[in-house]
Amino acid sequence: MSYVFIICCFIIGLYCILILMFIIGFNKVKTTAKKNQNNTQFSIIIPFRNEENHLLELLNSVALLQYKTTLFEIILVDDESTDKSVEIIKQFSNNNSAIDLKIISNIRQSNSPKKDAISTAISITKYNWIITTDADCILPITWLSSFSNFINEYDPNMLVAPVSFKSDQSFLHQFQLIDFLSMQGATIGGFGIQHPFMANGANLAYKKEIFLQLDGFNNNNFIASGDDVFLLENFVIHDKTKVLFLKNIKALVITFPTKNWNELIQQRKRWAAKATHFKSTFAKGVGILVFLTNCVIIYTLLIGFFEPSFLFFFVSKFTLDTLLIYKTAKCYHEKIKLTSYLKTLLCYSLFTIFIAATSIMSSFEWKGRNFTK
Repeated sequence: MSYVFIICCFIIGLYCILILMFIIGFNKVKTTAKKNQNNTQFSIIIPFRNEENHLLELLNSVALLQYKTTLFEIILVDDESTDKSVEIIKQFSNNNSAIDLKIISNIRQSNSPKKDAISTAISITKYNWIITTDADCILPITWLSSFSNFINEYDPNMLVAPVSFKSDQSFLHQFQLIDFLSMQGATIGGFGIQHPFMANGANLAYKKEIFLQLDGFNNNNFIASGDDVFLLENFVIHDKTKVLFLKNIKALVITFPTKNWNELIQQRKRWAAKATHFKSTFAKGVGILVFLTNCVIIYTLLIGFFEPSFLFFFVSKFTLDTLLIYKTAKCYHEKIKLTSYLKTLLCYSLFTIFIAATSIMSSFEWKGRNFTK
C-alpha cells in the first residue's frame, strides 16, 4: 500500500468523521419553541448599496410581517447608493406610515462598509434585540414571531437563523443552492455538536447590550467582510451556551443567487478571504480539512481510471455530503435538480480549490468596490 494512499485514507477518514458529526449535530438542534409570546421588541438593521432591483420585494415582505408594528423598528443604512434605492424606500415609507422606518447614511470609519453601517445604526436603535438582514432578501411573514418565541423560550444572547436561495433550474443557480445548503447543514451541525463556527448576516439576531460590551466590530473591522462570523466568535467566547441556532422554516430568509459566474467567484473570494482571521481553532481546522479533502478528490478523479481503489474516496465523501445536503434541503423545503447535483459533484472540488487559491493571491470586488485580503 503506497504512502499516498495512506495519506488520502487519513484525510478522507477525518473528513467523513467530521460530516458524520455534523449529521448527528443537525438532528440534535431543536426545531421549535413551546412558548407563543410575540412580545419581543426588535431593531431591524438593513444596510444597502444600489439595491433598487431588490428593495421593493424586501419592503413588501416587511409590510406583510405578522407582528405588531409597535414592537419593531427598521433602520435602513444607505452606503453611498447612486441608484433609486432611497427613492424606493421613501415611497414605501409614505405608503406604510404605521411602520417605524428610518433611512440613515453610513458613517465610514473602517475598511468594512457593512460593519460601519451596522455600527452606525446600532448607535441610534431603540431596542435591545438587533436583527440584521440584507437588502436583497425576502422575509417570511412569521419571521419576527419565530424569533420572539425562541427568545422567550431559551433566553439566548445571539440567534443564528436559516437562509436559502430563490433559485431557478439553471445550473448556475442550482450550483449555488447546493453549495449553500452544504454550508447551512454544516452550520446547523456545528451548533448541534457545541462548536458553532458559521453564521449568515442575512438572518442574525443578538442583544445590543452584549454587542456593546464586546466592543462591536472593533477587533475585526480591518477585514472587509465577516460582520457575521467574527461577531459570532466574540459571542461564543463570551458565553457559548447563549449562542443558539433557530432551526425553524418559519424563520427562513430567502436571498438571491448571483447572476453570473464572475459575481459568484467574487462573492466566494470575499467569503474565503476572511478564513485566515478566524479565532476559532475548530473553524480553522474545518477549513484546512475541507481544502485538503478537495485536493484528494481532484487527485482521485485524475488517477481513478488507473487506480480504481482511489475512487473509494470520492464515493465516501459524496455519500456523506449528499446525506447532509439532503437533510438540509428537506428541512428548508428546497428541491435540487438531479442532473445539476451530479454536475456539481464533478466540478465542486476544482471550484473550491480555485477560490481558495485566488482569494490568497488577488483582491475581490464587492458592491462596486475593490478590496484586498
